[in-house]
Amino acid sequence: MSLLEGRIAIVTGAGRGIGRAHALELARHGAKVVVNDYGVSLHGDREDSPAHDVVAEIEALGGEAVVNGADVADFEQAGAMVRQAVDTYGGLDILVNNAGFVRDRMLVNATEDEWDAVIRVHLKGHFAPLRHAAAYWRAESKEGRQRIGRVINTSSGAGLQGSIGQVAYSAAKGGIATMTLVAAAELGRVGVTVNAIAPVARTRMTEGAFDTSQMALPEDNSPIVAWLASEAAGHVTGRVFEIDGGRLTLEDAWRHGASRDAGRRWEATELGDVVDELIAAGEKPEPVYGAS
Repeated sequence: MSLLEGRIAIVTGAGRGIGRAHALELARHGAKVVVNDYGVSLHGDREDSPAHDVVAEIEALGGEAVVNGADVADFEQAGAMVRQAVDTYGGLDILVNNAGFVRDRMLVNATEDEWDAVIRVHLKGHFAPLRHAAAYWRAESKEGRQRIGRVINTSSGAGLQGSIGQVAYSAAKGGIATMTLVAAAELGRVGVTVNAIAPVARTRMTEGAFDTSQMALPEDNSPIVAWLASEAAGHVTGRVFEIDGGRLTLEDAWRHGASRDAGRRWEATELGDVVDELIAAGEKPEPVYGAS
């Protein structure tokens, strides 16, 4: 039996790049796929969606897929997308949140509209599908039909280490990593695991921003998604993995480090030495991407 035989998946932002690669990889392993793509350019402008082409590719492989054109950051449309999976294929087992775009800008030049757009599509665009999928899985569990649910979110090195010129994108991707931890803790009781990946790949989002000549291809990052989506991955939840082609790294999230307890209220004037001691006792932070 294939790794994902008979399982039902939604992949958001699956018309191009990493999302397309994920959809094809899941289909190769036997999943039925709802291929979501709203049809936007790199900068968020509407354009023709290539989701139909991805569905055709999956069908050429002998798989099953259907197009979905929802704006994943629209709460009602996200709910309809989950219902489409259930109505079309009889359920939902896998949600891969991938959709997003960038509007890179140094902090002092960033506009409110750019901030709102990036936060909306990445952060709310993860929350809305996850919220509706979680409600479906909880309802199924209450009816004695608990499904083996899997969520794979998409964070980024920008969200984990920060990236110069990407304040909104970094904030959104950091929020997605934390959302993953909370959702994993809450949904475990209904049989759902929630993990995230931070992919490194040559896509239209990275081309022009970085030297992509040595970067992995989008499809090089999809095997970990297929495995995390499988029933075999039930013991892994609340984790974030950076995937850079053949290099897989488990990210070490925020955790309590060195501490000092005065046993009383601190005096502001005495904290300088204490803070210096704590910093000296801790690990040096990794540099922000792009920092000199």
